[in-house]
Amino acid sequence: MADIKYYDVILKPIVTEKSMNDMAEKKYTFSVHPTANKSQIKEAVEKMFEGTKVAKVNTMNCQGKKKRRGMVYGRTAKTKKAIVTLTEDSADIEIFQGL
Repeated sequence: MADIKYYDVILKPIVTEKSMNDMAEKKYTFSVHPTANKSQIKEAVEKMFEGTKVAKVNTMNCQGKKKRRGMVYGRTAKTKKAIVTLTEDSADIEIFQGL
């Protein structure tokens, strides 16, 4: 297994209606590397966004959807999501400010 650096862990933020409502409670949703664990995700958020302190991390593995092309069945790629909860005295994440 290759060593994952903190800047490779977080792939992109997930911006949906549900994730935008959770930001009032300081919960942020990210798409993360499929082999990243909770401690790596916590370290990546605290290093990438200054002034943030992570209280807890919830992860979920999402299976790929079934797709079909002619008679051949397959699946799209698996993904992993992480919901990061910040502490009360933590600074907000700036990439979500203008949304």
